[in-house]
Amino acid sequence: MAVLEGLKPAAVFKYFEEICSIPHGSRNTKQISDYLKSFAEARSLKVIQDESNNIIIKKPGTAGYEDHPTVIIQGHMDMVCEKEEDCGIDFEKDGLTLEVKDGKVSAKGTTLGGDDGIAVAYALAILDADDIPHPPLEVVITVDEEIGMLGAAALDGSVLEGRVLLNVDSEDEGHILCSCAGGATIVAALPVEIESDSGYEVWFSVDKLTGGHSGIEIIKGTANANVVIGRILYELNETVSMRLISLSGGLKDNAIPRAAEARLLLDTEGDVKEFAERIAQIKEVIGHELQKTDPEFDLHIAMGVEKKKKKAMTYESTRLAIAGLHLLPAGIQKMSKDFPGLVQTSLNLGVLESDIREVRYSFCVRSSVSSEKEELIGRIRCLMDVLGGTVKVESDYPSWEYRDESKLRDIMAATYRELYGSEPVLEAVHAGVECGIFAGKLEGLDAVSFGPDLKDIHTTRETLDIASAQRTWEYLLEVLKRL
Repeated sequence: MAVLEGLKPAAVFKYFEEICSIPHGSRNTKQISDYLKSFAEARSLKVIQDESNNIIIKKPGTAGYEDHPTVIIQGHMDMVCEKEEDCGIDFEKDGLTLEVKDGKVSAKGTTLGGDDGIAVAYALAILDADDIPHPPLEVVITVDEEIGMLGAAALDGSVLEGRVLLNVDSEDEGHILCSCAGGATIVAALPVEIESDSGYEVWFSVDKLTGGHSGIEIIKGTANANVVIGRILYELNETVSMRLISLSGGLKDNAIPRAAEARLLLDTEGDVKEFAERIAQIKEVIGHELQKTDPEFDLHIAMGVEKKKKKAMTYESTRLAIAGLHLLPAGIQKMSKDFPGLVQTSLNLGVLESDIREVRYSFCVRSSVSSEKEELIGRIRCLMDVLGGTVKVESDYPSWEYRDESKLRDIMAATYRELYGSEPVLEAVHAGVECGIFAGKLEGLDAVSFGPDLKDIHTTRETLDIASAQRTWEYLLEVLKRL
């Protein structure tokens, strides 16, 4: 007996359980993609499986809806694969072990993949039915959303006719997402000159900062360890004769770094003494400033006791490297006027590293206004041009800008009010959503993102609320009827 048998909507949970029985982690999507292709072929539906394993399934409109505008139902087939230490599941080969408890579906010892298996299950249930009124449909199920929206980026938009898109990839019932930030990874590189000389090696590290996601959590105003290191170096360089040996901080461009370190070569014992005194003063000042946002902030130092010959940057390279670190823009740049309290444009210096050739500053730039993202990238280029460095743009994806007029959004909101007697929450997110990529491919696209309640996604505590899944199903069907 199937674990989810008896749950409603029956067809949705039937397909959700089938999906969960097939391995479908990011970069491991061939099997689930083939399953979707076979599903469509068995029902004589037109299906496209591209080289990336994205799936597009087309179904004509039902009686009376044949000439209505085509609607795209969109989600992604890959899931984040996390498991408890004692869980024996091999995500490359095994399906999930589902369980039902307290009105919620979860998976034993692993992530559930409700993000975004529920979208796939909804779509298959609609495609398999002959009694659901709907306009012509294009069901688009992408791969590798969880590792950078790679499938959506690779998909050929020219094969899609629809300009109305229902993205079922949100985790809060009653919330209608209608805008998201575009983004890019920016790697600024500054060449340096290295010399061998005698001096006293010292180093200091900033750690125990709060950190967080550079999109969703940048609004909290927590400190960036790389930025803090830049400030400290600038202040030290005013009174201490020093050269940089190395810089390091952060692991990912889209995470606010919690720790960073700088190694220095000081000229004299007097510089060592001045270094220790200035660090103590700076620690007290910064600790006071961060007591609300980063109460665990700490600053450590270590110092060599003997003068030794070391390789370090020249004084000029040190000056330029510190200038770049201290002057490059960081953090929130502009707040939204459409959504009070929402960050509109920001950047995060997520990774700082150096070697004998260069210092590299890696940023995640985000904005829900494309022109502001480009302007911010231009500012980084401008500064690096002055300093003698270069800028490389990677993983550039478009924003999904808020539409002042949206027929789809109006229908979604009106339908929600009539079904549930309350107002939906219209919102935007300062992070990437596949709608942004589709908006860049399909001119004039009218899109929304919504979904049932999913809690603790990307963790082994992930749950899908059964009652919410049923309500969202009924909501989706009513919206299709009105479209």
